[in-house]
Amino acid sequence: MWIKLLLSALIIAFCVLLGWFAAEKYRARKKLFSQLAAFNERFLSELTFSRKPLSVFVKNCDYSGDFLKIVERAVLHEPLPLKLSYLSKEEAGELEEYFTTLGRGDTASQFGYFAAKKGVLAECKATAEREEKSHGELYIKLGLLAGLAFVILIV
Repeated sequence: MWIKLLLSALIIAFCVLLGWFAAEKYRARKKLFSQLAAFNERFLSELTFSRKPLSVFVKNCDYSGDFLKIVERAVLHEPLPLKLSYLSKEEAGELEEYFTTLGRGDTASQFGYFAAKKGVLAECKATAEREEKSHGELYIKLGLLAGLAFVILIV
């Protein structure tokens, strides 16, 4: 009896964990766009007030994951690693355009470009948050239901 309950709990936990891993791309996409929107806000204020060099500005930021790799390569003007599986081709193109423009040109043109991108980034961030919320919960619930179905069929 206890072995069946333990086995059932392990099967359900395993299936929920699979659902959680399946939703990882939505969490990563949300994190990337959240960090990008925050970066854009900070960069706009940086252009307006203190005007530090881009390399100094990036070192003072606390970003992580794929976004940190992209920013570090953009500062060094290296080719960007935008082969991220959770981005569409349009989003990857938009990010590549954003980071190739970063740090090039005068302050006025930079400010105009990044101020125009503010709305686009806010929309991308909102979309990523919505998709993460809906798909993230969906995959976890599907994992739970698959685990329950597996337990009912096997045990």
